[in-house]
Amino acid sequence: MRLVRGGEDTFLELKVKLSNPEKIAQGIVALANTGGGCIVFGVNDQLRVEGLEDADNVQEELVRICREQIMPPLVPYIDCLAFDNGRRIVALDIDGKRRPYRTRDGRYYIRIGAEKREATREELSDLFDESRPVRYENVPALGAKIADIDEAPLWSFIREFTGDAFGEANAAVYPTAEVLERDLLLATNSGGEIVPTVAGLLLFGRNEVVPELLPRSCITAKRYAGDTTQAPEIEHVQLVGNLYSLYESALRFIARYCDLWDARPRSFPGADAGEAPVVARANYHRGAVNEAVANAITHRDLALRDQPTRLLIFDRSIEISNPRRTAGFAPVMQKAIRYGVPQCLNPQLAAIFANPAYGLTLPHGGLPMLLRDSRLFSGRRSELHAFNDEFRVRLYGA
Repeated sequence: MRLVRGGEDTFLELKVKLSNPEKIAQGIVALANTGGGCIVFGVNDQLRVEGLEDADNVQEELVRICREQIMPPLVPYIDCLAFDNGRRIVALDIDGKRRPYRTRDGRYYIRIGAEKREATREELSDLFDESRPVRYENVPALGAKIADIDEAPLWSFIREFTGDAFGEANAAVYPTAEVLERDLLLATNSGGEIVPTVAGLLLFGRNEVVPELLPRSCITAKRYAGDTTQAPEIEHVQLVGNLYSLYESALRFIARYCDLWDARPRSFPGADAGEAPVVARANYHRGAVNEAVANAITHRDLALRDQPTRLLIFDRSIEISNPRRTAGFAPVMQKAIRYGVPQCLNPQLAAIFANPAYGLTLPHGGLPMLLRDSRLFSGRRSELHAFNDEFRVRLYGA
């Protein structure tokens, strides 16, 4: 009643009765998008309690509106208050934890003072910006310190932008912590200490430190003498280091057992070997293989601790398996990514990794290029599978 006596404002709306469910849904959406509030039914604009004849039905209708006419559905908190004179009012308490909310017909409302209106494009953009969750790549790397950052590749990257994006700090001083936190957003202030984020450590961490602080960042690489994991194991190594080192180590391991080509030659070495006792080295399109490795180490689900990244080389194929939560991904997105529809789990990490200033020469075209060039080179379609929180790519050799 103290709220009611203060009259309508940004966080309070008064209704004599519930007569238009569509208008009520708009009012609920407006309050939820503005940070929450309360709608009281049974009170008129003059702040007089008139009460409701059907308070129970009002409660049921409010539950239905919150569940069916608002997206995403709201969990209603409803109080029914009775006075000594027998009059009853209903108060709907609204929070906005999952905003932005919209009506069933796709309209977004906000509340300004005692009035509601549709959100402008700018206001709607702000609401969506607020709703974006903090990704795992942006959380502080547990146990990491600024001293764990390798300044050589970091400042090599920064100097590519001297005079443009970068130019405020004095490069002669090498303010690593300041640049990581303020310019690259790869560090956070945790308890008064600047700590690299997971993405910052993976991109610029010292090779010997990264596997200690992030053991799941390693790649398990194996070569089998056959076409299945039941075949004898020729070599088994653990590739460690930051993303730059992992990318180059993975390609060196592949080159040890396979031949990579920029275009399909007229004939492959060993093609006329006949019944040789040893299977000839398989041949692959270089761009497709490079893209598969880059895709694996930049788009893996860093929050999954028990799923390693695996690089398996068989006699006639290469298989790369990556941790990736399957829920919400397969099978719909598994089809969409073939057409270049992005599903980027670590956008900040991927953007810096793919930037030429990072120092790597990467192929262009993404997954569609990988699938197309691999098929044209080998005559077989590459396989994509997503199951058991794992994303798997298999390239066939020629």
